[in-house]
Amino acid sequence: MVIFITGGARSGKSDFAQKLAEQRKGPRLYLATAQALDDEMKCRIQNHRLKRGDRWDTLEEPVQIGRVLLSVKDNYETILLDCLTLWISNILCQGPEGEAMQSNVTEIFLKGLESFSKTLIVVSNEVGMGIVPDNPLARIYRDQLGYVNQRVAQRADEVYLLVSGIPVKIKG
Repeated sequence: MVIFITGGARSGKSDFAQKLAEQRKGPRLYLATAQALDDEMKCRIQNHRLKRGDRWDTLEEPVQIGRVLLSVKDNYETILLDCLTLWISNILCQGPEGEAMQSNVTEIFLKGLESFSKTLIVVSNEVGMGIVPDNPLARIYRDQLGYVNQRVAQRADEVYLLVSGIPVKIKG
């Protein structure tokens, strides 16, 4: 089962995803894409770890999430992937190399969703509801994340949109 959770920044996506995951039995994995590149992100990551406590295994992978999922999917009943928003950013911030590898890395991840037999909860931001960005990199980012979000939502068994902390089920 694939559950996709999307919404705006600070809409409650991660908390909702964690609660859903913790309702399921068996071993759980938190697959994090965030990178501690500055003090503020270090603090955010630490806060997320504290909320999960020792009830979770954690893997941190900023780019190769498709390969990681394929390698660990049989070891866990539930995997929470948080989040696609930072994942696409991580890829594109590698410069021309990132843009060149983005299609391949994305396809490995999306193909892995097709055969996922346990529970995978995927979190992502909905970034296409605002103004058109004023620079090419931001437009590429918005477009690529929108494309990945569409593909994940199509594959997902359930899709939730978080609005001001309220989950609205839109599929499943």
